[in-house]
Amino acid sequence: MVAGGTGTRMKADVPKQFLLLSGRPVLMYTIEIFHRFDPELKILVALPENYFSIWEELCQKHSFTIPCQLVKGGITRFHSVKNALELIVDDGLVAIHDGVRPLVSKETLQRTFDEAAKSGNAIPVLRVSESIRKTMNGGSIAIDREDLRIVQTPQVFRKALIKNAYAVAPHQNFTDDATVVELLGVKLNLVEGNGENIKITTPADLKYAEAMLGSAYSPD
Repeated sequence: MVAGGTGTRMKADVPKQFLLLSGRPVLMYTIEIFHRFDPELKILVALPENYFSIWEELCQKHSFTIPCQLVKGGITRFHSVKNALELIVDDGLVAIHDGVRPLVSKETLQRTFDEAAKSGNAIPVLRVSESIRKTMNGGSIAIDREDLRIVQTPQVFRKALIKNAYAVAPHQNFTDDATVVELLGVKLNLVEGNGENIKITTPADLKYAEAMLGSAYSPD
């Protein structure tokens, strides 16, 4: 689980993964979803090293007892994921998820794990519902939205595939793991995500997540 950022767009005093969502840190909700989905999952959380003690204090304060292994976050998302991958020894599936996506549904998790078990990888996506234009040369052109998809997490891979991809990646300027794997020439398998599965990056996103948690919606 990637939570190595500092959340500057939130303009808050703490990283966005520690911001309170209905009274508890966002990251705790995200971890709980995976634990409820499969209590046997081994959860690794990449955090800035100087926030390790703060996380431990928050766990005590909120009586949060789900076991997690903390991993030193890197200077970029790529480095945080790579640090976590180095600690994975057992064969199986590796799910890489943004720690600030606390509304991923059980159905999305099931689809991604099932497809990755069958085909080696699975990437949750959503169809684009808005009209899209590309700006260029001082103007713009319309883009056919039927060919576009919004990419979400968790992105799930067989361990050997994702570790190999990160080992040979020529640079570190990646915003998701599917792009790293794609460099190996591997076909990516897209599955349906869920619209509620937003990445909390702004105060408005936090309000949306609070509204969803207070409604009939449940990621379970």
